[in-house]
Amino acid sequence: MKILIYQQRIKKRYSLEKLARKTNISKAALNNYETEKRKVNIFQLEEIAKALDCKITDLFDSYWK
Repeated sequence: MKILIYQQRIKKRYSLEKLARKTNISKAALNNYETEKRKVNIFQLEEIAKALDCKITDLFDSYWK
């Protein structure tokens, strides 16, 4: 399953810094989630979805979606 945080963030024209402020997740952690160096947990994904004003399902791409 591919995580689409970057795509949704760019769509909303948010910088990493702005998303970090809105979610209380560090820029480094968000960058790692976007580049798939670290896996994001469901609670953080929910906070990111709230900050980006989108559905949590918009943040991932899956065959089963």
